[in-house]
Amino acid sequence: MASELRVNTLKDAAGNNSIATSFVAEGSSKCWVNFNGSGTVAIRKSHNTSSITDSGTGQYVININSDMDSADYVINITGNNWAQVASVGGAGGSLLAGTAAIRFRDGSATYTDMTISMASIQGDLA
Repeated sequence: MASELRVNTLKDAAGNNSIATSFVAEGSSKCWVNFNGSGTVAIRKSHNTSSITDSGTGQYVININSDMDSADYVINITGNNWAQVASVGGAGGSLLAGTAAIRFRDGSATYTDMTISMASIQGDLA
């Protein structure tokens, strides 16, 4: 039998540092991934990410394990080279409830693989 804990506020063990549960639920990253985007694409660490699809040089699709409630979420993307440009879309796709297509480009708009690729998604789960 599943159990349920219903609370309005969380506090630390000393009874200090309280935070509303709504802040925790709504402000937490619902999906994140750190992956090698160069050569053989491989996830290093992740949460709620089922896999990464390599869609071509510098283009990837994040496959979300438990879908978001819609495509109206926020995604932050970065890589190991600060001079690179990260963007949503590309690889023939965009944001969907279950996937997010991302791409990395160099300063001349040429797609480029990143050895350290990271993404974090905030929003509501389905």
